[in-house]
Amino acid sequence: MRILIIGGTGLISAGIVKHLLLRGADITLFNRGQRSTKPGAASLPGEIRQLVGDRNDFDVFERRFAAERFDVVIDMIGFTPQQAMSSVRAFRGRCEQFIFCSTVCVYGSKISSHAIIDEQFPRNPVSEYGRNKKVCEDLLLDADARGDFRTTIIRPSSTYGEGGRLIDNLEFDPVAWDRICKGLPVLCAGDGLGLWNSTHRDDVGKLFAHAALNPVTYGEAYNATTERIFTWRDYYREAAAALGTTAQVVLMPASWIIDHDPARFGLLREITQFHGPYTSVKARHDVPHFSCDIDFRTGAQRTLNAIRAANTWRSSDNDPLYQAMIDKAQSIGVRPIEA
Repeated sequence: MRILIIGGTGLISAGIVKHLLLRGADITLFNRGQRSTKPGAASLPGEIRQLVGDRNDFDVFERRFAAERFDVVIDMIGFTPQQAMSSVRAFRGRCEQFIFCSTVCVYGSKISSHAIIDEQFPRNPVSEYGRNKKVCEDLLLDADARGDFRTTIIRPSSTYGEGGRLIDNLEFDPVAWDRICKGLPVLCAGDGLGLWNSTHRDDVGKLFAHAALNPVTYGEAYNATTERIFTWRDYYREAAAALGTTAQVVLMPASWIIDHDPARFGLLREITQFHGPYTSVKARHDVPHFSCDIDFRTGAQRTLNAIRAANTWRSSDNDPLYQAMIDKAQSIGVRPIEA
């Protein structure tokens, strides 16, 4: 297979490349060529072709691929309708399959009557990120219907792994893990019983790699998540166990936490205050090689160790706001519980 990955050096891409190489694919990456300069960034295997450019320079991007043909194009950095339309112009008639990395954020914040959200759940995104991804999905599926190329949509949820961060309930890059290591309490929204999926990047990458040139996936959309659903209390408990300790959690209303700093706690405001349980039964049926084999505790330990090794561990020492919030909660009688 000749595969082009637009992007290709991010978290999920690392898992995709790993499994495509195992399939013997001929891989080309197109990106700005900047990721390898970052501390802790892994170097690319020698057999991978690297093209440097900016996909937002649409005319240049489209001309760059006018004389090329790939079996599969995987777009990992498509976020706007303008980018999706440029991709249609660049690759119609020049690839068999276009795989688009979307997001479960297209579903929005409503709760399924069955509690677990599958691909039939109505898309009603609440964030600009989710709304843009929804429009991209529609544009690319329209291209599929016209015969420009065959489109496959893949929707990851919360994805973690070496080279990335491990979110908590409040932040993308939390101080919680440092506080837990120091025996300090951490915040969690609501009653801590919100439902959540979190999937290691290698498992998510497996779905992309094995959906490639799989005709069953053409014209379809898939969730890319583990089947293991846990509460935020479970999440903190297992992440703390990965650190060799326990977590003391202070439970406060999401609105109370967000009001202290809406920008900082944007993850909670837009995503994690809502239930996020998804099923990938459809993906496992249509792509038999897709399985989630890395349990959360093991994956969290690997991720947190990698953060330390890269010297990107976020210290809680100079975070007066977080400690003030803990102090305020305790001053009104809220006591930490063990997750």
